[in-house]
Amino acid sequence: MYIENKESGEAHIGRVSFSRTLQTVYYRDKTLTRGGSEKIKGNFFDTATGEEYWVSGPKKRGGDAHPAERVTVLIDEDVKEEYWSTIRK
Repeated sequence: MYIENKESGEAHIGRVSFSRTLQTVYYRDKTLTRGGSEKIKGNFFDTATGEEYWVSGPKKRGGDAHPAERVTVLIDEDVKEEYWSTIRK
């Protein structure tokens, strides 16, 4: 998944897991809960810090970040091979 911290601009392609209801995303040591408000920039927020995150599927052509934003996307080591061979081909 593509995970971007909307406050710091830090972005990653990484492996996540979802709760049964799909309302919670678990990424590394973070628990992200669905936002549910039009007032926030992201679609999830960190339950511990309140920081906003954008979580979406990675794009086949790249360009995962919003075109108006300049962020460097880091690809986690454990998904690098799968990302380049399966998603980006």
